[in-house]
Amino acid sequence: MENFSVTILGSSSASPTSRRNTSSQLVNFYQRFYLVDCGEGTQIQLRRNRLKMSKINHILISHLHGDHFFGLVGLISSLNLFGRTKELHIYSDPRIKDVIDLQLEVSETALQFEIIYHPLNLEEKELIFEDKKLEIYSFPLEHRIPTCGFLFQEKQSFPNIKKTYIKKYQPSIEEIKKIRSGEDYILEDGTVIPNAEMTNEPPAARSYAYCSDTKYFENLHEFFKGVELLYTECTFMKDLQEVASNKFHMTTEDSSKLAKESEAQKLMVGHFSARYRDLTEFSEEMQSLRPGTILVNDNDTVNVRED
Repeated sequence: MENFSVTILGSSSASPTSRRNTSSQLVNFYQRFYLVDCGEGTQIQLRRNRLKMSKINHILISHLHGDHFFGLVGLISSLNLFGRTKELHIYSDPRIKDVIDLQLEVSETALQFEIIYHPLNLEEKELIFEDKKLEIYSFPLEHRIPTCGFLFQEKQSFPNIKKTYIKKYQPSIEEIKKIRSGEDYILEDGTVIPNAEMTNEPPAARSYAYCSDTKYFENLHEFFKGVELLYTECTFMKDLQEVASNKFHMTTEDSSKLAKESEAQKLMVGHFSARYRDLTEFSEEMQSLRPGTILVNDNDTVNVRED
């Protein structure tokens, strides 16, 4: 099975700590890289993890709080210094263009590549990217400023024809396409070979949801129902529920509830408040609420499915 993984480049909340950078993740899907948020220090983390910046063609910014995008102009500048000429796609609140344009203007930076901006729909779930194998959706969250989360949904692959039938009947390329699309195979004498007999069911399509800064709200789970791997910000323990709600963030209890409602197969949490220098109690509480939850660390790589 081709790679579908998430590398954590930053897992702290509003400010970096000595061990955690601010929010950023790199999604690797079939060796195509998608950068999700770009907090301060992201390009250093890319280098530390030996992830090539040049392979990043799509950057998704959930919202315009500094801990989620202050590293973006630095990354753009480095790409320019390294001689990039290929276009770069940025999906964000449309106001990000003004921010980047101003910084490039005052630094008198002339880019050798084009930035193509894709404004996010901050009110409804929307398909923002699609190719032959993947769909990416944005969905609205409830934070202090307009914010989106992102759903990476693998497209369902076609069944594979069993090698024994390929060898025995030697179907043409066109016949193979028909079989893989669900048609039965008909021999020259009219004998019908049922499609189910000739093919193996493909693995279920994989999915990953990135739930950025938000307070818990009813029906949030509907945006990524049945997701395989769910990431939620989980800034506070449950004893600080009032603080979390006032700051439009989630707690351990909120995250576990959201995972249950969305029927997520796996849950990982991050965006921890800097007040938690030691996450031992945080982890114990999270495991009591949702056993098996992954508390992410910078430089972790998590596979969407462990095959």
